[in-house]
This record gives sequence, C-alpha cells and structure tokens, in this order.
Amino acid sequence: MPEKDPARVRTNYAVFPKGLDSRLIFAIYCRAFCDTEIDGVKIGRRNFVRGLKVEEGVDLRLKKSLSFCCVASLLVLAALSVYFYAKAARSVPVLNYHQVNDTEQNSMTITTEQFAAQMQYLHDAGYTPITIADMLAAWDDNAPLPKKPVIITFDDGYMDNYRHAFPILQQHNFKATIFVVTDYINTYPNYLTWDDAYAMQQSGLIEFESHTLSHQDLTKTKSEENIRWQLSGARQALAWHLKKDSRFLAYPGGVCDKRSMQLTEDIGYKAAFTVHYGLCDPQSSYRYALPRIPIFGSLTHTLFRFKVRLWFAPVIECLSDTQRILLANDLPFLAKLVPIP
Repeated sequence: MPEKDPARVRTNYAVFPKGLDSRLIFAIYCRAFCDTEIDGVKIGRRNFVRGLKVEEGVDLRLKKSLSFCCVASLLVLAALSVYFYAKAARSVPVLNYHQVNDTEQNSMTITTEQFAAQMQYLHDAGYTPITIADMLAAWDDNAPLPKKPVIITFDDGYMDNYRHAFPILQQHNFKATIFVVTDYINTYPNYLTWDDAYAMQQSGLIEFESHTLSHQDLTKTKSEENIRWQLSGARQALAWHLKKDSRFLAYPGGVCDKRSMQLTEDIGYKAAFTVHYGLCDPQSSYRYALPRIPIFGSLTHTLFRFKVRLWFAPVIECLSDTQRILLANDLPFLAKLVPIP
C-alpha cells in the first residue's frame, strides 16, 4: 500500500497544502460536502454535519486544533462585528426593488402583501425614507439626516410600481426613487406611462431618475458614442416628459466598469448605483458605484429575510465581496458555499 503523503490534505475536489488550522476551517465551512482525508485519516461528511463527531483514529491534536479554531473564529467575528456596526452607524441602506405584484412568479418580484409588510416594518422600527439628494447633502454639506435613514429604490419602471407599491408608500408617506428605462415608458403594457409617472411625481413622494435609454449593458457596449447616447438620451427624455433634471443613474443589470463610470460622470450625473450588496458610506463608497441592498434574487421574500438583509447588511456585504472574489478567480464551487441570505 503506498505511503500517505503527510504534507497534503485531500478532498474529492482539490488538494490543499497542509496548514495549522485552515484545513479544518475549510472542511467545516464547506460542511464536508465530500468525504475528506486529513493526513491519512478519513473524515466522513456526516460526522461534520452531525455534531462534528469524528471517526475513531483521529488524534488529540486534531481535536485541540478544532477547539482553537472555534475560539479564534468567535474572537474574529466579535472584532469584525464591532467594526462593521461602527461603519453601519454612519451609513445609509439603499433598498432595491423591481416588481411588486401578485401574478409574477420570479425572483425579481415580491407580492403586494410582502411589500406592505416590509414598509410597515420600516415604519414601526423608526426608519425614515430619504432621497438620494438628501444623502449626498449630508455627505457634502453636513446636512442633518434622521436617526435611521433609508432610501427606497425601484428599477426599470414597471406598471405595478404605480398600481401596487405607490398606494402603500402613500399610506406611510414614504419617499422613493424609480429608475426608469425611458424607451420602455408608454411602449410596453407592463411598464409605466408618462402620465402615471407624472402623477406619482406630483405627489411629492416619488422621484424619477435614469436607468438609461434602453437598458443596454454598458460594460458590453463597444461604442463609446452609444454609451453616451444611452446616458444622455435618458436624461433628455426625463427632462422632456417630466421637466426633470435627472442627476442619478442605476446601471443596467447593476454592472459598471471604469469606462462607464467615467462617462456617467462626464454626462453630468452626480451619482450612480449598482446592485452590489452593501451600505452607502461617505468614507468607503465611490459615488459612481454606490451599493444597494437587493430585495430580490429569491422566491422566498419573507419578512424575516428582509430584516436579516437590513440588520446584518455590513456582514452580508463582506460575504458578498468574498463571493465575488472567488467567482473572479474561477472558484465557483467555493463561491456557492458562501452563505448569503
């Protein structure tokens, strides 16, 4: 029988260099989806899932290492929590919705009942919806913000924003911003009309901003002239139909690159939003790649999930960044193991 290689940790998927405790953290973190062999000792996946009871033959050193890992992890999490929540104290959560109706069954849609429950929670918990301009005024001019500010945004400009979401916002006197694809307005039956948009704007609660002319992915558009037209054309449409000087943009698909960010600034926008998970922070947020908290991406838009995304936004932002780094380095298997509610 060939001799075991003591300098390796083997799994069904990869070979990892032997380290003090990182191998244990990896095995526990990935919940041992495969049978794992550490220094010649086979550890079945069920043993990790059910109480971390290892099979006979694992030495005392392994158990001590596991205990050390748990204690160290708790200390690290405590330190990170202090940092993240200190950051959260000076940040603004920007919620990102798309559709609100009771007919569509997709990850971009929440039901009217779910949306009403979420807005009721914001009201009961003391949150005050503000505008994007309010946030920037606080950053630039030290203008005061309410104790618990929040920004509510919708992308695309669906008709159900007017029929279902708007009455609920009116009920609570909540402000919101709708980023519209201007070529879709008055064109498709499931999108707003300009009359609907004008009526919402006249309420004093809803602001309309740009989601470009026709929702082209600006990172994949080769022509710089075309990108400029997508950005400037939407501003012109909003100015013509709503007498609105559009100052803010939501990137189509929530993605941007260096070129699109620079052109956005050149065209005259004052800030732009992605769908990258995070809080808007005056110290760490780049104004032309502002993060939001997506309230989509799952078919289970429960109130509990909404609260978790809002309460633990700084922690989930870190997890989201980790997932993006893993995907960028062609490690989709590890990226799937990062828990993001």
